[in-house]
Amino acid sequence: MLITIIRMTADLVKILSLTFFIAPMSLAAGFGPLPVSLKGAPVPEVPGLLDGPDPIIVNKEKAIVLGKALFWDMNVGSDGVACATCHFHAGADRRIKNQLSPIGRNSDLPEEFSLRKGGALGGPNTTLTKDDFPFFDTDDPKNHLGNVTYNSDDVVSSAGTFGGIFRDANMFGGMNDSCDHSVDAVFHVGAKGTRRVEPRNAPTVINAVFNFRNFWDGRANNIFNGSSEWGDRDPDAGVWIKSANGTVRKERLRLINSSLASQALATAVNSVEMVCENRTLADLGRKLLFRQPLEHQHVHWNDSVLGNYANSTGGQLRKGLHTPYYVLIMQAFNPKYWSYYTRGQFGAPSPSSATHSLPYLQVEANFGMFFALALQLYQATLISDDAPFDRSTRDANGIPIELSESAQRGMEVFRRSHCALCHIGPNFTSSAVVTNSILQKSMPEAFGNEIFSIPVNSIVTLLAVNAGAMFEDVGFSATGVTPDQNDSGLGGFDPFGNPLSFTDQYMQFLAGNGAGVVDPYVENIRPCDMEFAIARGDLNNPHPLIFTQVDGIQLQEQDTVDCFNPLGIYIPTVEAAQAELEKPNRFRFLSGATGSFKIPSLRNVELTGPYMHNGGMATLEQTVEFYTRDGNFDVDAKEFAKIFTQPALRVDPQQFDDLLNFLKSLTDERVRYERAPFDHPELLVSHGHAGDNLAILAESSLSTVLAADEILVIPAVGAEGSTEPLQPFEFYLE
Repeated sequence: MLITIIRMTADLVKILSLTFFIAPMSLAAGFGPLPVSLKGAPVPEVPGLLDGPDPIIVNKEKAIVLGKALFWDMNVGSDGVACATCHFHAGADRRIKNQLSPIGRNSDLPEEFSLRKGGALGGPNTTLTKDDFPFFDTDDPKNHLGNVTYNSDDVVSSAGTFGGIFRDANMFGGMNDSCDHSVDAVFHVGAKGTRRVEPRNAPTVINAVFNFRNFWDGRANNIFNGSSEWGDRDPDAGVWIKSANGTVRKERLRLINSSLASQALATAVNSVEMVCENRTLADLGRKLLFRQPLEHQHVHWNDSVLGNYANSTGGQLRKGLHTPYYVLIMQAFNPKYWSYYTRGQFGAPSPSSATHSLPYLQVEANFGMFFALALQLYQATLISDDAPFDRSTRDANGIPIELSESAQRGMEVFRRSHCALCHIGPNFTSSAVVTNSILQKSMPEAFGNEIFSIPVNSIVTLLAVNAGAMFEDVGFSATGVTPDQNDSGLGGFDPFGNPLSFTDQYMQFLAGNGAGVVDPYVENIRPCDMEFAIARGDLNNPHPLIFTQVDGIQLQEQDTVDCFNPLGIYIPTVEAAQAELEKPNRFRFLSGATGSFKIPSLRNVELTGPYMHNGGMATLEQTVEFYTRDGNFDVDAKEFAKIFTQPALRVDPQQFDDLLNFLKSLTDERVRYERAPFDHPELLVSHGHAGDNLAILAESSLSTVLAADEILVIPAVGAEGSTEPLQPFEFYLE
């Protein structure tokens, strides 16, 4: 940290030292937050989903059956892509062929693939090797002063759909939709189109139910509106409800703590991930309703969720379930969402569809809601809380004592290296906002001690970063993996022109611009729950980084009970905030959203490579080297108190290995061996195409302009799990 501070200007160091208390790196054991077990941690509640006088879901068990079937069903995509296609390996994706995208999401860079190390061509249908990683390399990977030897702006992510324009989907047979396919301008080898690849690495879905928002940029809203990922931001969102008098009407839906449902809808209509362009959620409903779930895939007779519904019998694997999708929907959901049988009020497929003359039913029009909420309930069962770290007995100080000696030492390295300041709480991430906030009262040691603590009761905080002081969304961080222009991350916008971040909205809120607030949580932010004060009532003179009495300040409107920072109860007046926003070179109202990404959980991290939002690191060793050398790039929003050079890890191999062993103690053996609840049906995964990145050897049965898939078969696994353990990502590299 001292090295980082020295790189800053002397004036800024003086300002920071006068304004903020920044804990120095502690060399003693017991620094900062204490990692704790996930066992018993509360899952964020969703009022109105399963409870109350008129719940949406009336049978939770049936909804989970529906959700697991939909998650793994290859019929969901337009050309054989299931949700699980990108999340079949410890909830992540370990494929190595045709997994390159040329740029990140919302990138300012041209869509051109980088040369691989050694100068070889990469691009579509490349098979990744160990020598391709990391994507940013130096001649001394643990040293911040190392000379850069390789830098690629490509992304390792997940191959999805071929794309094309949606025409129709068969209601009764066939996996693939009818689409007008063409050769993609970027994803092709010669004259043959290849499957398109997402611009960000696919994170694990295990424990994702704890995230306040999902996706790397948080665009999967915490509030589920029933028909899109945008929560209250979407003015046209809603679901169709049958009234007691027999009529039907469209109403807005508003379920909090349902980011996984929002995420599901975004994926189900994404023309890179899963479907042909213009296919709607109602079209998906029409395709699936009368089908047998998983009709093309074997389901284990002892599947922990699907076994009682499977066509398989003991010792005899068969395909599919015996209960159609529409029956599971009727059993799981309140009848008011599906029991109106008259067509005509819910729209119809596009004019190019063969079924255009047949308007949608209510059950088809609401299929997105059924799909998303069922997936959310299923994914809420994927909680990994039985790692050696969780199973260990703890001493009087809360230290696990049944880990290996190396892993126990590694936990102290983890703490004093400030890893626990971002990877905080039982799920090892500050993105678990609700759970962390609840637990802060009952186990405060998980969030700090008398030396240093982290506020967890807010969605926005104010931090010291490379550029000075910036507002930042809690659960997101800029670590300098890539330059900001490679991927704006949380600094992006929704389709309605609104910023994704809470931070940018909060500054508008303070300036009195109510129209700039599109997420309701923003209005309830308590300034006194931030790390640093926005304004100080005990200061009279002007200050470059905070508001003082001379600028115009006022008390926060919210209560001040249990404030993290008692000095932070002031905010600027609306006039002072407006004046600051109008300054071209302001220092007091800065957003750290650009280049920030959701902080991932570290649970099962041994198995969830490749790492970072760009997938540019293949091994845990490369990832720890990244943090040891202070990251790759000094982006403005990087927090210098959390990302800084680590001399001890650089010069002491034992500490480096100890930290790795602690991280590996977070692997749940149920995940490693795919035991319940992590068992699953069979899945056929596209794994590149016949040929290589220079030539395609066969064409697809979908179209003569597309390359034939090579298939990776993921066998069905029952509740008892597999005898073959999942391996780290690098194991599969050539």
